[in-house]
Amino acid sequence: MVTSTQRPERPAAEAGVLARAGDLFQLLRDGKARTRAELAEQTGLARTTVAARIDALTGLGLVGPAGEAASSGGRPPSKFAFNAGVRLVLAADVGASHAAVAVTDLNGDVLARHSEALDVAEGPEKVLGWILENGRKLLEGIGRKAEDIAGVGIGVPGPVEHGSGMPVKPPIMPGWDGFDVVGYIRQGIDAEVLVDNDVNIMALGERYAHWSAYDDLLFIKLATGVGAGIISSGQLQRGADGTSGDLGHVRVPGGEGVLCRCGNTGCLEALAAGPALVAKLAAQGVQASSGSDIVDLAAQGNVQAIHALRQAGREVGEVLAICVNMLNPSVIVVGGSLSRAGDQLLAGIRETVYGRSLPLATSHLRIEQSKAGTEAAILGASRMVIDHVLSPAVVESAVAAAQRN
Repeated sequence: MVTSTQRPERPAAEAGVLARAGDLFQLLRDGKARTRAELAEQTGLARTTVAARIDALTGLGLVGPAGEAASSGGRPPSKFAFNAGVRLVLAADVGASHAAVAVTDLNGDVLARHSEALDVAEGPEKVLGWILENGRKLLEGIGRKAEDIAGVGIGVPGPVEHGSGMPVKPPIMPGWDGFDVVGYIRQGIDAEVLVDNDVNIMALGERYAHWSAYDDLLFIKLATGVGAGIISSGQLQRGADGTSGDLGHVRVPGGEGVLCRCGNTGCLEALAAGPALVAKLAAQGVQASSGSDIVDLAAQGNVQAIHALRQAGREVGEVLAICVNMLNPSVIVVGGSLSRAGDQLLAGIRETVYGRSLPLATSHLRIEQSKAGTEAAILGASRMVIDHVLSPAVVESAVAAAQRN
């Protein structure tokens, strides 16, 4: 079965054979309307075979009529296209102090969305109950039902065992370790449930929405913590235990003696994350309560805030330079609340990365501010589910089940 982190499989048409309706469906996911004859020509299959598979996909509602093609003398042939509205996705973004939930179609287009302040430390029942309650309200608002949900995607601010969806020793999520997130959600919505680290789904959302031409992307979240989502050769890399990309606890040169909440000293998070910058400015007599406040101060011309952001960029760049040499990404995207500082932060990152990485590794490297912004996690949670429920294997399984019934 295709995992949720993979892009849709390349249909077997490229080898001249399409074995399943699920494979044929991948050709239609681009939304372009086609006739049976066009599909037969593209795949090399007999028209009767194409017709049977289109009928099966139409029976599931995944494919529907999309007008008629120009007639060449007889009855105009019918066109068929992907019906992205047949099922829905409930996508949720859980942060340290906020939560957002949205309903999307199977193209990932957001149909309804709600967010508010919510402390993840209040525990899984409170947070997941909030997702279910507000998800139902969103569905009611657009005239849909829970039965229309094909899957639920959730991002949380901590390590996740992706196979089970259980958080694993998350440092800022008391009560969540080993909690059955999938089982809890399924008590309210009978659908596929996928859970991942919030930075991983932000990387997915950012890439699919704005950087789809790049197969090697590194997404960096700079906020109350520091983390990375790694996409290599088009696939999200989670690592053996789901902790890949935890850049916040890499030791930075010059950070000796600075204690981190993990118990070590000199960690990047202890030097460059939002709380660290707040502490630095407080020592200089500049009052700020969060990283966002520092970004606002910098925008107002506060010299200390500007310097703090520039230096934080340099410290982040020290770690990213190592990542560039190891992973050779085409683009580094910087997101999170501190990324709103734009070039005041990115200038420090670029200065260090371009200065300390191998010239070949940076010859085509782009370092950019997030384009998806606060929507990255919602878009990624939705995409994670879509790529799973619309994969060839899952679609084929649905076709087989429908035929048995």
